[in-house]
Amino acid sequence: QLQLEESGGGLVQAGGSLRLSCIASGRTFGSSGMGWFRQALGKEREVVGAIDWTGGRAYYANSVKGRFTISRDNAKNTVYLQMNSLKPEDTAVYYCAAARYRVYTASPSDFENWGQGTQVTVSS
Repeated sequence: QLQLEESGGGLVQAGGSLRLSCIASGRTFGSSGMGWFRQALGKEREVVGAIDWTGGRAYYANSVKGRFTISRDNAKNTVYLQMNSLKPEDTAVYYCAAARYRVYTASPSDFENWGQGTQVTVSS
């Protein structure tokens, strides 16, 4: 089991940037694929992106491709989400999650540990 804690959310103007961090406690972080999800008010949770256990392969949702970057530092038990060129439609609570597998996956059902989320608000 991993405990996950996100940080770095906040209020930013459209076009701005934020970097979210998710620190994990538990000895399996380095062997787990990780993902970032978001849930806007009144909408279902959706995948933002995912990364495999090495950090060498990543998946991005079409809506964020080219603007967001996922990375990880296994020595620090931390996964990051760099968000650039933010848009008002990126406003949501962002969650990190740990997968059951080493590979990256975009399916929420493949994730077994979730953080509490951090709010990102993008003003127009």
